[in-house]
Amino acid sequence: MPNWLPGIFALSLINVRRNFSKAIPRLFPPPREADDSVAVRYADYLAALFPDQRLDLAVAVGSPAMNFFRRYGRPFFPTTPMLAIVEESRVPPDLGAADTVVTTSIDLFGAVDTILRVLPETDNISVVIGSSPLEQYWLAKGRAAFEPFAGRVSFRWLNDLSFEEMLKHVAMLPPRSAILFNNLLRDAIGVGYSDHNVVTKIHDVATAPIFAFDDTDFGQGIVGGSWPSTQDLSRDYAGVALRILRGEALGGLKLTGLRTGPPKFDWREMQRWGISERHLPPGSVIYFRASTAWQEYNRQILAIGAAIIIQAALIAGLLHERQYRRRAERMARETMSELTQMNRLATAGELSASIAHEVNQPLTGMVLRADAALRWLAGDRPDIAKVRELVSDIVSAGHRASDIVVSIRAMFKREMDERRPVDINHLITTVLAIVLIDLRNNGIELRTQLDEHLPIVECDRVQVQQVVLNLVMNAIESMHSLRPRVLNIQSEPSKPDFVHVSIEDTGTGVDPSDVDRIFNLLFTTKTRGMGMGLSICRSIIESHGGRIWVSPGASRGSIFHFELPTKVGEG
Repeated sequence: MPNWLPGIFALSLINVRRNFSKAIPRLFPPPREADDSVAVRYADYLAALFPDQRLDLAVAVGSPAMNFFRRYGRPFFPTTPMLAIVEESRVPPDLGAADTVVTTSIDLFGAVDTILRVLPETDNISVVIGSSPLEQYWLAKGRAAFEPFAGRVSFRWLNDLSFEEMLKHVAMLPPRSAILFNNLLRDAIGVGYSDHNVVTKIHDVATAPIFAFDDTDFGQGIVGGSWPSTQDLSRDYAGVALRILRGEALGGLKLTGLRTGPPKFDWREMQRWGISERHLPPGSVIYFRASTAWQEYNRQILAIGAAIIIQAALIAGLLHERQYRRRAERMARETMSELTQMNRLATAGELSASIAHEVNQPLTGMVLRADAALRWLAGDRPDIAKVRELVSDIVSAGHRASDIVVSIRAMFKREMDERRPVDINHLITTVLAIVLIDLRNNGIELRTQLDEHLPIVECDRVQVQQVVLNLVMNAIESMHSLRPRVLNIQSEPSKPDFVHVSIEDTGTGVDPSDVDRIFNLLFTTKTRGMGMGLSICRSIIESHGGRIWVSPGASRGSIFHFELPTKVGEG
């Protein structure tokens, strides 16, 4: 007897108030004995429990429950529809107008046939079944259904044993045995059982595989079989109940319930008992299979494999790109060095007058002092002290000329990118000394605000000199056609460990639409410009970890700013 046909007189009553979505289920399990006096007392109990209350539906599970309601429930609930779920052979011929029956079918023959199919050498089957009246009914049906196997298999019915004796029996079964679990509501000594732990306890000690008539205990130690799905059966019965509650006229009808589904088996039990997959019935479904790593994680394995391949391709591509980038960087450095040198030479050409003036001044002084010394020596009484003083002045002027030449040569030679501590204020002063003649010739007023406490900056002196020189020359050119002409240069500390330099002019200014591209290579607003100067300035400043930008002047013109970190690697 399967567990979804529970016991004698099992009766479920559903009271629906207002709508069936608020159904209140109640289950009343009467005594298991078919004793008329007990049944009468239970009927009186139900009458007292539901005084003057209308029931929308009564559900009887099993033929005893159906007979109980028809005999004792109808006087109290004459118009209440009843849905009965009974075994097909026990449907009464005289269904009432309010009675609807859904039939179930239990394939007793098929259960044994499944055992012999998957375990062909089986010659002994122990049938676990209790001694209650309902189980005695199924015992009689089982004996009749198993008759065709009598010559091949011997059956041992365990209804005459207590549950403890059953456990001892299944623990000592000989080889080529099997266990067929029917039901255990009450054992031979009258102890009742209603939970599913019965199968689990048998499985813990059994020396033979366990089969069953339904899937209620599937996954708890049952090998498998061909049964209707309990879940599908429950859904089927609930669907019929809802149809009745919605008002569909199903009274007096016998409906066929769900039939046997595809056979299903527990892979774990198959492995335990050595059952080959080739012996399973056609169309069988295997559950709880211990999948291989590939079966269980094939998508993840494919994804990981694809990721590894992609990563390998990316690494190869990155290595190739790295080599290409290094070659490109080397070529870019060489090209930038060439452009920088060209820019310096062009700047030297523009500054030729200032350079000549700076060198000519000490040379002129040297010539004049040399002439004076000769005159003092040509006298009747040479003034040796005066001559010594003039010669000393000549030596000082020579050193000054040498320093000017060395400074200019250093500024315009091809640099080696040597970074050393540099005083930015002194660097700015050196550049201004070179462009002093250009400032005077163009009538430009020079204003400087150099912070005396400016920190020392680690940089390439020649490169930063070139930046200042380019910005100053651009400022001079931008003020060529305007007045007043003022060049304002400031230096100051900026945020932690940075130095800020600004070069402001009162020239034509930078068009707002050109601000974002004025530092781009080959971009120029000059008629004869090459578009390299500001691009080189940005390259130098950024290579030092700084930044360069432009903003509008206070009244007109532009302010070019740059910031440099005080230490190499900052910024």
